[in-house]
Amino acid sequence: MPIPFVKDIDFEYGKAQSVSPLVRRLIARNPGPFTYTGTGVYIIGEGDVAVIDPGPVLDEHEAALDAALEGERVSAVLVTHHHLDHSPLAHPLARKHGAPVYGRAAPERHNPLSGDQPVTEEGADAAFTPDIELQDGQTISGPGWTLEAIATPGHTSNHVCFGFAEEAACFTGDHVMGWSTSVVVPPDGNMNAYLESLQRIRAREFETLWPTHGPPITRPDRFLRAYIGHRLQREKQIRDQVAQGRTTPEDIVPKLYSGVDKRLWPAAAMSVKAHLERLKENGEI
Repeated sequence: MPIPFVKDIDFEYGKAQSVSPLVRRLIARNPGPFTYTGTGVYIIGEGDVAVIDPGPVLDEHEAALDAALEGERVSAVLVTHHHLDHSPLAHPLARKHGAPVYGRAAPERHNPLSGDQPVTEEGADAAFTPDIELQDGQTISGPGWTLEAIATPGHTSNHVCFGFAEEAACFTGDHVMGWSTSVVVPPDGNMNAYLESLQRIRAREFETLWPTHGPPITRPDRFLRAYIGHRLQREKQIRDQVAQGRTTPEDIVPKLYSGVDKRLWPAAAMSVKAHLERLKENGEI
């Protein structure tokens, strides 16, 4: 089954738009091959609010977020993971409102095959440390809203999604994106963990998924079945390449990703490496 990607998104940079009864979204002007139209910052509730993934430190974006929150109190700043398009503005925003930052600390290891240089455009916020280290199942609440931390390692080891009880929704960060598949970058990313985390979100039967990049996914079960199926099909292709004597990402990527923008090949190499590690972990190669 092909992935039923969702790519159409109606937005205006610098403007917080209501996307559901209790949710507003403000998109940062940091578009790119890994961020789509940019980082979507979610504001939950009214008056006393939570902010999920405040995004990058850009003057225009920070000013727009301050304007969107004028007259309101941020009681919680939540971060799905430590990449530069998600977490850097978390502490500056929290300090303005006297709010704690919730999340999981950046791991010590970030980079795979390419030395000290990040292999994805987003890069890592290696110094990210939350004020409150989230535990799986922990809830954060305010007037009219409740958010539940759901540990979803895979894209990164510290990735967390946030279930939103009042709207049967989930804020999925980079774990699930409607416009694209997610990158899994070893050694911090792990394909076994990623596939297990996808199944975990699917089992919750949310009605809507809100990724940090791109539009919402309104048929999550159908989408996630295809998302998981795509990964397993790609893994079969990689297994076949190994059987033909191609055993490194550098050998495999040009064969399997010939029609993909070459700017994405370094990220594709990381996902291939993650699949190779999973096959090895599972005793298949």
